Amino acid sequence: MLSVTPIPALSDNYIWLLRQDTSDSVCVVDPGDATTVIEWLEREGLTLSTILITHHHPDHTGGLAELIKRYSPRVIGPHNPAISGIEERVGDGDEVRVMGRLFEVLEVPGHTLDHIAFFTAGIPPLLFCGDVLFSGGCGRLFEGSAEQMHHSLTRLAPLPEDALVFAAHEYTLANLAFAKAADPDNRDVREAEQECLRARELERPTLPSTMGRERRINPFLRCGDPAIRKAAAEHGATDSDLATFTTLRAWKDAF
Repeated sequence: MLSVTPIPALSDNYIWLLRQDTSDSVCVVDPGDATTVIEWLEREGLTLSTILITHHHPDHTGGLAELIKRYSPRVIGPHNPAISGIEERVGDGDEVRVMGRLFEVLEVPGHTLDHIAFFTAGIPPLLFCGDVLFSGGCGRLFEGSAEQMHHSLTRLAPLPEDALVFAAHEYTLANLAFAKAADPDNRDVREAEQECLRARELERPTLPSTMGRERRINPFLRCGDPAIRKAAAEHGATDSDLATFTTLRAWKDAF
């Protein structure tokens, strides 16, 4: 059975660790810091065999060089030569087998131009989406356009209801505060906020979410909803799903 464990890193990152219960070899996703990964592996008596990279930002790649030097893992990531150490560069529609599961690669630009996500069907389905989709929100547009990000989210939104969403940051409460403004009558948003407040009080992650939950609470996945369009109309154009998304993203940036 495949388990997924969060390793908190930096200020609010999660480095996700994948392990088959019959093996001491593991995979990590987006190791922005090597020290926390090494400490975890040594404490648990594990060895690093694979690294998945979603995009080039330093808080997702900063530990690569040291981890490669120490463990010589297989490193899988996007077609971006600026990321040193990737030995297996993958793009849209490629498939890779990791920890006994077959993962599909999805190109999801918007936050960055090189951003990819890794999805595996099965029981349960798993999505490692970096900084594209967060619980209750989405990534900022550092390189890509609103159109690219909106299209990327529309690719992720139809994934199975029970797909576990492993985003890379603990941003949930801040995102839900915005979701309440963008979708003020949504009871699911308020219930999610209370659940996440309790989790953080216990120093537990609010992640993973599920895709079904995100379709209910995430305003960036619900740009056609009349209530969201009504709230967003005070901040910009809402005459299409893309226009609503663009307005929501700009509103969130200043929220």
